[in-house]
Amino acid sequence: MAFEPSESKLYFEDLKVGASFTSGTYEMTLERIFEFAAQFDPQPFHTDADAAKATFFGGLAASGWHTAAVTMRLLVQSVPIAGGLIGAGSEITWPRAVRPGDVLRVTTTVKELIGSKSKPDRGLAVLESITYNQDDAVCQRNVSRVLVFRRPPPQSR
Repeated sequence: MAFEPSESKLYFEDLKVGASFTSGTYEMTLERIFEFAAQFDPQPFHTDADAAKATFFGGLAASGWHTAAVTMRLLVQSVPIAGGLIGAGSEITWPRAVRPGDVLRVTTTVKELIGSKSKPDRGLAVLESITYNQDDAVCQRNVSRVLVFRRPPPQSR
């Protein structure tokens, strides 16, 4: 079930288990892959197309951390949680390498909602975010716990 927000920012009580969000897209260009890898993950299979041919990947592959960073960007744009997407733990897997020219998109599904017993103004949402390429191949799967605030009570006049 796709979620249709009634307002621009979502609170804990607005979320429902099974609700899903779909992001826009982001192209992983050769230049972006090289730039990210040179700064944050300088390994030959991310920085040198010729050397990458002789590696496990058999060619140039984007860093998994680059894929994670792009996924985060797409999540922020598509899952409008009030107060922002504040992580409280995550499990991430990369079942397929991202290659130059891949166009990524993310589908996020609310898997569980856990109200806080000690802090009644908030809860945790367990979100499964799957990053696909243009061929619908899964490039990243992330299950995260995200802090979500409850709607503040109306101010009395």
